[in-house]
Amino acid sequence: MKQFLSFILKEARHILRDKRTMLILFGMPVVLMLLFGFAITNDVKNVRTVVVTSQTDHLTQQAVQRLAASEYFVITATVATPAEAERLIRNQKADLAVVFAPRFASTRSGVQLLVDGSDPNMAQQWTTYAQQVVAGNSSSLVNQKLLYNPQMRSAYNFVPAIMGMLLMLVCAMMTSISIVREKERGTMEVLLVSPVRPLLIIVAKAVPYLMLAFVILTTILLMGRYVLGVPLSGSVFWIFVISVIYILLALSLGLLISNIAQSQLVALLLSAMVLLMPVIMLSGMLFPIESMPQILQWISVVIPPRYYIDAMRKLMIMGVGITDVLNDVVILSAMTIVLLTVALATFKNRLE
Repeated sequence: MKQFLSFILKEARHILRDKRTMLILFGMPVVLMLLFGFAITNDVKNVRTVVVTSQTDHLTQQAVQRLAASEYFVITATVATPAEAERLIRNQKADLAVVFAPRFASTRSGVQLLVDGSDPNMAQQWTTYAQQVVAGNSSSLVNQKLLYNPQMRSAYNFVPAIMGMLLMLVCAMMTSISIVREKERGTMEVLLVSPVRPLLIIVAKAVPYLMLAFVILTTILLMGRYVLGVPLSGSVFWIFVISVIYILLALSLGLLISNIAQSQLVALLLSAMVLLMPVIMLSGMLFPIESMPQILQWISVVIPPRYYIDAMRKLMIMGVGITDVLNDVVILSAMTIVLLTVALATFKNRLE
């Protein structure tokens, strides 16, 4: 046991001495959280808006005032015809035009929205927000209530996704590179002939990354809660329990990659192809899985972050109980058992 602890301390010291690794491990979570929280966002703010009205009446003025008073829209011009508004949008001087019909006051209807559709996702959001603001308290329109994220803040979506991406990259990529580094230097054979059992050596190399994963997880949760204002509505205990399962899955995947790769470059390329791109594109991190082509939906079934991100969104944002994410937990647990079994079997065959 003493020798096992010595191996853990050795690996921990090696990680702490490597300034580049430390910068990646602790700098990347902070930078990504700030980028996705404040810079890379699809929140609706300061949409340049043109008002089209041929006459000014009381109800029209109220609707325009609501638009101007909201944080979502900025009134940049008032024109008399839709053609003028369309010209402003085409010249990139406006994003949205609100066209009021001449009889808007008497009919309380007849509002047309002209939207720059070059970005369909944002155009849909601008339209939804504009309809709500223009309608105000009108009883003639359906009352809409957004549950769990009434401000429609993108951070609610990105924080659980960043958790899934970073834990997978740190645990799998860094573990695989760490083991392959020993192979390249020729020190793996020295370690394997030591009194400690070979599998315990691998576990000892993975333990520091397990602890670092907990530090990263805690950092993301604290930044999400107190910097970005993302709620922790569900049980923090279950968030950590499911994260442990996910971290063990990532460590198993890192061990499997290290068994295949013979150099750090190969391990890095394999990690990038197997982890980075699928996590970003097929896990539901950026794009809804339901909107993908059917073949990509089938491929996403084997992407572990898909289930972890889904469980974290439900626990953190919706505040559900463990029974409501049990399907995700079962799938993650099954994947962990399969990957760990294959990785250990492959590792033993390599030793033989």
